[in-house]
Amino acid sequence: MKKFDIHAPFRGALCHLVAVLLLAMLQACSGDKPRFAGIDLTDTKKDVQFTLSDVNGKERTLEDFRGSYVMLFYGFTQCPDVCPTTLGRAVEVRKKLGADASRLRVVFISVDPDRDTPELLRNYLQAFDPEFVGLRGTGEQTKVAAKALNVFFEKVPTGGSYTINHTALTYIFDPQGRLRLGMRHEQTVDEFVSDLRLLMKQS
Repeated sequence: MKKFDIHAPFRGALCHLVAVLLLAMLQACSGDKPRFAGIDLTDTKKDVQFTLSDVNGKERTLEDFRGSYVMLFYGFTQCPDVCPTTLGRAVEVRKKLGADASRLRVVFISVDPDRDTPELLRNYLQAFDPEFVGLRGTGEQTKVAAKALNVFFEKVPTGGSYTINHTALTYIFDPQGRLRLGMRHEQTVDEFVSDLRLLMKQS
């Protein structure tokens, strides 16, 4: 005759209750951290420092943009597709942000200072949005600015000239100057806007 365990139903109920409580705790913990479409770089705590000049010759650092969200991108004016696509997307992002667009600064760092003169850089960015900030420096300053975010770039000969291969991530900083996100080139305008709005809700 099979022996009946009178405590079995209670043990089963207790195990179920523990499982439910653990699941609730995990959901609560995951709910504390927003889910970004981009790469969450908040925990890197990377101190990003560099000094470059704007198109008017004024020295600028990231400190100058404190109080605003910063969308930072590295590129060059003769870039055939990645750079114009990125800047065009930034224009659309600002449009979709509506009134919050004033809280976002778009900064473009040239990795081709030999060809990207201040005048050329100014005219290039103004074709997208006059409020976009263009920064450039000497060859050494450019290397320092790229190393600050582990950005890769190199000249590639093309006939009698050259092009430049470079990292295509867009970096997002919060108003406190903290690095928060790395947005991939293939991500959409809506994903950029969604992530920016998530950040803005935190501030």
